[in-house]
Amino acid sequence: MRLSTRGRYAVMAMVELAARQARGPAFPPGRGAPPVSLAEIAASQMLSLAYLEQLFGPLRRAGLVAS
Repeated sequence: MRLSTRGRYAVMAMVELAARQARGPAFPPGRGAPPVSLAEIAASQMLSLAYLEQLFGPLRRAGLVAS
């Protein structure tokens, strides 16, 4: 499967969220994962915040992330 650069960055941002949830502190059941700012993800993935905001709009509308 081939991914566009935009798709690859979106997948890597989702992987970042999953990794943070796996290594983060336990969160009470039913409350979901602890919130992570896009600025934190942008810094760790070395992406611009504006670009990451564009990527997360469709992810949010698809129900893959919550804001």
